[in-house]
Amino acid sequence: MSEATTTREPSGVSARCAHGAGRATAPPHCASQVEPADFSALLGDEKRARDFLLDLTWPTGAPFCPRCGHRKVYDLSGERLRCADCKYTFHPFSGRWINNGALTSLEWLNLITLFVDECSVHQMKQRLGLSYNTVYKALTAIRFAIVAHAIDARQVLGRATGLDSYIKGSRLTGGPRDMRMDTIPVYGILRRDGLVFIDLVPGFQAETLFHFHMNFHLKLIRTGNLVYTDRYKEYDALLFCGNDSLPYEIIRRYDEKPYIDAVDDEFWAFAQERIKRFRGISCQRFPLYLKELEFRFNNEGRPIGEILAAYLCALVPTID
Repeated sequence: MSEATTTREPSGVSARCAHGAGRATAPPHCASQVEPADFSALLGDEKRARDFLLDLTWPTGAPFCPRCGHRKVYDLSGERLRCADCKYTFHPFSGRWINNGALTSLEWLNLITLFVDECSVHQMKQRLGLSYNTVYKALTAIRFAIVAHAIDARQVLGRATGLDSYIKGSRLTGGPRDMRMDTIPVYGILRRDGLVFIDLVPGFQAETLFHFHMNFHLKLIRTGNLVYTDRYKEYDALLFCGNDSLPYEIIRRYDEKPYIDAVDDEFWAFAQERIKRFRGISCQRFPLYLKELEFRFNNEGRPIGEILAAYLCALVPTID
């Protein structure tokens, strides 16, 4: 057996450098977004695709244990490795987001390309020759990887949003937690220097906004299960995704538009057009889509395919 050394790869740091400014426009459905030629060249060769992903997994070229971070590991048969310290046996992508989905390296890169182009799940499954569930599960891994690299990843992946219930160790094998009016989380849209940030608002639930609406006349607007407000403190709007248990009938009608509609906010137009495409978003999965929208808007014009590939190859963080 041979051994190799490296250091633990930091998780969730590179995202702070990945948020770039730029004007965002709504592309046509599944319209091609240009990626660098070297990335596109990987889309027809499994070996090159795998080598590319392994380079992202171990930038120094040497593997390390995904469980304890120890630098000394041994090669076993069948591409398995074993940690010399904790004796954990693992594969190259063990403990990483990319390990959530039975896809080849080539399928992953092609899926990322279609995700960048905003194709639907049905379009993806047809083009890749995969089942709907396989594509859906892989897209969930991509969206979780995006959240894990957000500045507020620890909060968004925690219990307050319910996303923690999906993660079991490093695997997305959990399921949604039931949510009611007093547990559905509220998010705030914050704009700074051309960028948008979707914050989890601490201590606020759907019940809070209904209370403010009834007793303090905070304007609420409903579009399906999406409910958003007028401007609130530093936020251009507060919003949440509800379910059938909420008392939508108490929401009053208003002649005047809320602030975010009245100012023709660029991000809000970008987000609303895409939220309509997603269809049937649950309150449990809503933060995944919000962070995707934040990521896409802030990285408009950048080669996000390469960024997403790096996110997928990062270690799944420990959820407290």
